[in-house]
Amino acid sequence: MSTPKKSQKKESKNLTAIYDCLLNHFGPQHWWPGETDFEVCIGAVLTQNTSWLNVEKAIDNLKKASLLDFEKIHVMPEKKLAKFIKPSGYYNLKAKRLKALLDFFASLDGGDWRTSLQKTKLPKIRETLLNVYGIGPETADSILLYGAGRLTFVIDKYTLRFSERYGIFPVKTGYEPARAHFMDNLPGSVKLYNEYHALLVAHGKYHCKPKPACSECPLRKNCGYAA
Repeated sequence: MSTPKKSQKKESKNLTAIYDCLLNHFGPQHWWPGETDFEVCIGAVLTQNTSWLNVEKAIDNLKKASLLDFEKIHVMPEKKLAKFIKPSGYYNLKAKRLKALLDFFASLDGGDWRTSLQKTKLPKIRETLLNVYGIGPETADSILLYGAGRLTFVIDKYTLRFSERYGIFPVKTGYEPARAHFMDNLPGSVKLYNEYHALLVAHGKYHCKPKPACSECPLRKNCGYAA
């Protein structure tokens, strides 16, 4: 979804105002809460269809067993990995997806996956990631933005729900048009994309919920949904 040039300046101002309001309300989110790039990548897969609290439990299981390591997980039998990540839900499926992701990482430049994620042209590495079993757009962009510091915007259910209600884009807007809308109308900054997405997640959890708490929303004055 590319914004016409005549309205791009206005939309950029609108998105910036939303960001400033949420940052003032919630403060910096310090997201993603992973100690290493590898942990971020693991978390991006484990968080599919579950809460972050459950992901933390699964990652903690791996840490306690000293297994949160690329080589150890890469050679670990899939069934064994599934037991460690059980708190994240869909653990057999996620174990298979994690093994596929690490197989992909191992195939990059002799296993130098960090450099490949950071240096390969973004469209190419993103497209390649999307061809890995179990890696959809949200997971791919989370890995690239939070794990590799690449300039890509993450779209999730919180972002879509708020954006549709607030009138940023139409209801049932797809992932790619939504991502393009934010990227077309915001300055190209990894730090900004990181913080903006994290703030939208916080807003979706505390205010713009499935049953919204509009009376407490810091953006309610300009939201037609809350009127």
